[in-house]
Amino acid sequence: MDFIQLLGVILHVDKALGTIISQYGTWVYVVLFSIVFCETGLVVAPFLPGDSLLFISGAFCATGAMHVGVLIVLLVVAAVTGDNLNYFIGRKIGRAVFTRDYPWIDKKALHYTHVFFEKHGGKTITMCRFIPLVRTFAPFVAGVTEMHLLKFQLYNVVGAIVWVVGLVFGGYFLGNIPIVRDHLNTIVLLGICAVVVPVVLGGLWKLFQRVLRSH
Repeated sequence: MDFIQLLGVILHVDKALGTIISQYGTWVYVVLFSIVFCETGLVVAPFLPGDSLLFISGAFCATGAMHVGVLIVLLVVAAVTGDNLNYFIGRKIGRAVFTRDYPWIDKKALHYTHVFFEKHGGKTITMCRFIPLVRTFAPFVAGVTEMHLLKFQLYNVVGAIVWVVGLVFGGYFLGNIPIVRDHLNTIVLLGICAVVVPVVLGGLWKLFQRVLRSH
């Protein structure tokens, strides 16, 4: 598989996964592990597919193309180890990341994640598994703010299990229903909105209250 093919899998995983399975067999597990690991472990890779990848993989498991148990174990390990890498990168760089200009870091996403982290604490590591972009930056911010390692691992493991098992089994049981399969992108978008919108509205409400108090 050359770089162009791999990029095609990353950007159009819903269309490419079947082709990868038919051409490369069990190597598909390596591809999926790598994508999840990089998306959760590298702040420069928030563009990689996450939720849709897990859901679609579950749908393929239902057809017998992959083993659902093996897939879940591998992806949980990928999510946990990816977050650990991101956490230790954050600890290494330190709080200077908020003041220095690193061209490889999305400052807006970093700031939003930091605000989210300050509001929800350690629960952010678990909650943000279901929020693209923030999912990639949450463990990084945890490392930057020097969150206790054992506390981080607890939320990390729980979040990885809930995220992977929930979406893979969601795809396993629902992904091959015609109406779901035909409107998958819309369903994923609605799922993201269901998580993000309440958080954004809560933040706006608090900002509104502060403005009122200041007057």
